[in-house]
Amino acid sequence: MCLGIPGEIIEYLPEQPDLARVDVSGVRRVINVGLLTDDLPKPGEWVLIHVGFALSKIDEAEAAAALEFLEGIGQAYEEELAALQESMIE
Repeated sequence: MCLGIPGEIIEYLPEQPDLARVDVSGVRRVINVGLLTDDLPKPGEWVLIHVGFALSKIDEAEAAAALEFLEGIGQAYEEELAALQESMIE
């Protein structure tokens, strides 16, 4: 199962402005934010991530609710975090 998962923007990669480092439940990875060029999220803002791409900006309350739900479904969430941990966009 592939899920959209909330992540917090930590920083942008200066040499590649379409890439940002995010924190997803303690896992830090680089994702592509190219789909959000009309309204790029700032560090500290949240995005919904799927297969390494930020699909949309979300607010902190929506991110918290999504994380609570995902943690509640157990194995699928753990598998998604494991896949994210293994991924490398850099």
